[in-house]
Amino acid sequence: MAVVEELIRTEANGGISFGNYELDEKKKVSDFEYEGDLYKVKTFKEITKLERNGLFVYESVPGTTVTGLKLLHGGMVFQVEGNQDAQITLEMEEDTEYKVVIDDVSVGSIKTNLGGKLSFSVELEKADKVDVKIEKM
Repeated sequence: MAVVEELIRTEANGGISFGNYELDEKKKVSDFEYEGDLYKVKTFKEITKLERNGLFVYESVPGTTVTGLKLLHGGMVFQVEGNQDAQITLEMEEDTEYKVVIDDVSVGSIKTNLGGKLSFSVELEKADKVDVKIEKM
């Protein structure tokens, strides 16, 4: 498993990677520029959180490492890893249904609430990385 030592970085494939679930104390990086937006990441073993232009994007409890995150029209894709199962919350469009695919297996559709929050769990204890794909229905 590979955490992001610099806490957030741009990848050659055009995505961003962030988070370090091995840290005992919370660390953050602010004002990381990516595709014209400013990102902020806060991470450690208990939580990982990503914001874009001051708005919520991603949160996991406990902390995780996300690699290759790409925001797509109507969804997103990324890989996530950690040393224990995690609850992930994403900011999507409000009151909208999304298909959630984990390691090429559809876990069904989830409708966001009026705040646009989409929450699901991933099993990480027995996996190196888990592929996640969120698609607007």
